[in-house]
Amino acid sequence: MQAELLVEVTRGGAVESVHYGHVAVVNAAGELVDGRGAPGLPAYPRSAAKMIQALPLVRSGAAAARHLGSEQLALSCASHNGAAIHTRPVTRWLAALDLAEQDLRCGPQMPDDRPAREGLIRADESPCQFHNNCSGKHAGFLTLNKHLGGGPEYHEVDHPVQRAALAAWEEICDEATAGYGIDGCSAPNFRSSVTAVARAMAKFAAAPDGSAEAQLRDAMMAHPELVAGEGRACTELMRAAKGKAAVKTGAEGYFTAILPEQGLGIALKVADGTTRAAECAMAALLVKYGVLDRDDPAVRKRAWTTELNRRKIEVGEIRPAF
Repeated sequence: MQAELLVEVTRGGAVESVHYGHVAVVNAAGELVDGRGAPGLPAYPRSAAKMIQALPLVRSGAAAARHLGSEQLALSCASHNGAAIHTRPVTRWLAALDLAEQDLRCGPQMPDDRPAREGLIRADESPCQFHNNCSGKHAGFLTLNKHLGGGPEYHEVDHPVQRAALAAWEEICDEATAGYGIDGCSAPNFRSSVTAVARAMAKFAAAPDGSAEAQLRDAMMAHPELVAGEGRACTELMRAAKGKAAVKTGAEGYFTAILPEQGLGIALKVADGTTRAAECAMAALLVKYGVLDRDDPAVRKRAWTTELNRRKIEVGEIRPAF
């Protein structure tokens, strides 16, 4: 099967650009209820699967032993903007572990948050690893590492932390991975079919209260501002959903969603890796499955979106093609 048309961009009533991709929607029984393109295609979900990588943190008892709250669990699943609301709690989290910035292995990153970025520029300072969008995930890795007693290079694929992540990944996806690549934050990212990742999201959706899956899912929905940040799709769509969905973006056009009321999991991969297409397709799917209204501002910012030129003249639209 080939990738299927997911998103169209129009100008003057004609289609100017198109985005193809793959979609899988899986129910609580593990059945594919909606498949578009080639959902059996292996792909890297990148940051869209951070909640899977965080499962050993909770399942091992490390989170409970360190008395982690829902804010820290949300940050363990986050791709954050590097704002103060993100960097400060991660800094405190590591201090409570008797660790510091140099113990992270995610690398420095200029924050996407404008006040944080401009503050660094004005102070003529460089960003540090706390600003990395994955610093919460890595704080979770370090917490698990303390619990397991592993060595300092927790990001390496053969380290006990990453072996635990792989075991959790293959168990919840119910599929052996097709290898791994190294993510932007230096941790392994495991390659799985789009259907397998949607199956994992469905298990998060149907998970009973108190389970590791439910704790992470509920933390994301309770703290959408920690999962991404102001102006970001994950934050705005989860706020609009009001506890009906946990959504997570990933690099190169990947997006996942957990729909607890429907017991559904969604995963999509845009073939050309375009973020605007992934956000449009996910917003449309959230409308299709009754989580959001088509006219909600968070939806219309990304799907069925009127394109304006610099003189605010309507010139086209970004719209789902399904």
